[in-house]
Amino acid sequence: MNRPRPNRPHGQLRQSQVITTFGPGAMLDLPNRSVIVGGLELWTQPGVEIHEPRLVAKLERMLGRQGLRLFAPPLDEQDPGAPPTGITAFQFPEWFITQDVEEDKESGVRSRHLVHRKALDHRGRFVDDDRKARPVVPVRFVRACRRGHIGDIDWHVFAHGHRSDCRRGLRMVERGTSGDLSEISVRCDCGATQQLLVAASRNPGLLGRCDGSRPWLGAYAREVCEEANRLLVRTATHAYFSQNISVISLPESENAVTQAVNRVWQHYLEFVENAEHLAAEQRKPIVAAALNGLSDEQVLAEIRRRRVPGDRSKDVPVKQAEIEVLLSSREQIGVDHPDGTFYARALPRVKWERPGLEVIDRVILLHRLREVVAQVGFTRFEAISPDIEGELELGVERAQIAREAEWLPAIETRGEGFFVAFRKEAIDVWARESAVQDRGSRLLAGFHAWRDDHTGSHRRFPGIEYIMLHTLSHLLLTVVSLECGYPASSIRERVYAGDRGYGILLYTATSDSEGTLGGLVEAGRSMREHLTAALELGRLCSNDPVCAQHEPDNVLERRFLLGAACHGCVLISETSCEQANDLLDRALVVPTVAEGSAAFFRDRHA
Repeated sequence: MNRPRPNRPHGQLRQSQVITTFGPGAMLDLPNRSVIVGGLELWTQPGVEIHEPRLVAKLERMLGRQGLRLFAPPLDEQDPGAPPTGITAFQFPEWFITQDVEEDKESGVRSRHLVHRKALDHRGRFVDDDRKARPVVPVRFVRACRRGHIGDIDWHVFAHGHRSDCRRGLRMVERGTSGDLSEISVRCDCGATQQLLVAASRNPGLLGRCDGSRPWLGAYAREVCEEANRLLVRTATHAYFSQNISVISLPESENAVTQAVNRVWQHYLEFVENAEHLAAEQRKPIVAAALNGLSDEQVLAEIRRRRVPGDRSKDVPVKQAEIEVLLSSREQIGVDHPDGTFYARALPRVKWERPGLEVIDRVILLHRLREVVAQVGFTRFEAISPDIEGELELGVERAQIAREAEWLPAIETRGEGFFVAFRKEAIDVWARESAVQDRGSRLLAGFHAWRDDHTGSHRRFPGIEYIMLHTLSHLLLTVVSLECGYPASSIRERVYAGDRGYGILLYTATSDSEGTLGGLVEAGRSMREHLTAALELGRLCSNDPVCAQHEPDNVLERRFLLGAACHGCVLISETSCEQANDLLDRALVVPTVAEGSAAFFRDRHA
């Protein structure tokens, strides 16, 4: 592939989009070009630094690199006199098709010129043999591999079916109106023709083996790769899956000193070595205001702690640390973060305790919370979600977003929500019942079938406890969204199922500094009513009995990670689900038309 060319036109994205959808290696369409977002080394100076020691420690352990830092994506500078800011993007792909169509009225065959960027004039148009200037658009199809590498298809080789010296004109030919690959072919003016459907095979054929191209990292960024190339539609949903890790900021992670140093760390305190340097920085009004009331010893101790992380390296799973804090918020105790980013208070038991809710241990209202999300890498063709503990798998090979990552892009959001904790002994007793074990074995058989189809995956079966809580979370989220004032797609979940306890956190967050408006907190106050509606919703699906009778290991349906679950009942927006709508089964929550003996709420009527 030729050296990638930086794209000149400007486009804008929200900071959250850079982390989740259009990060390094992602393709997006600008008004007149398609581009691929450049790696971190090619960004201008990043935005503000984001401090979250617990997340940084996780990332350092996972990537085997000390001294990582988190920065927000750069903001667009509105001052015309300021140095340029932004993210470099390279023109990709470098093949185009003409916009105007030549159609044979008798056969209904339509064709367009397929040309390389070198054949375009200075205005980005293709001038044909009749000297007619034709506007062009990027071709929809490129080649990629499972490791994230991507590149242009050699269309001359594809059209001829083999290596050829022919360099005559190419055309993209379409029949019918469906846009199906079987109706699209590439034709050379010499007469050679190849149907595009041939390229859809996963076996190395006309697309060959991957050459390790990483155009988002700039020139000379190839690496050795022997994966088979696959046909990829640029705008397909499986063209880019950002791999992120997120944490909820906890009160233990920071104190007043940490917060004060955070405000002036970047540009002011990060290079301070001793008391003299600190005194010099404190002469600046912004530093003096931030450190007001703190002694030099406290500030210097915090600076030394940042450079020698110490106990930050403790390997405590993400969710285990969170549930411990959430369960510490009892009825009359509020846990308040020094800067107001975390405030949780337990709803008094008399407010929600009713017959049928004995399985609930407590309801926690989170009036304020802060979430930090960092991007680690990305994948193509298949999403790789964090495990049930919120940890990214160490053995997964992900595409890199930088040649040498010294920092990672991140965003912080603030919001609110509620947490429902369940009695651990009630779930443990239920999980040991024979009917539940039988249902679990069928779900496990589906998981094994999925693993046979994904031989490179390190994913582990999460257990029936997690699947039950995860399904209940989806039902509860759907019901709550009807009354809380937030759309379902803006509410997210965190499901806790481990030795520390069981619970469901539903929350919403925004990058706005003011956070949200309290709708989910109010929903938490009506837990009994919402839980009753959620259980009723799960008992019958509009696709029953087909949905309820689905067997996870059915190779024809290929929904291996789902039991009684479909778009008619528990599947929700993938932006809300922490497992991308996998690992769900209504039959573990409530009786269905096909099975009723394995349900957790079998004899409970909330």
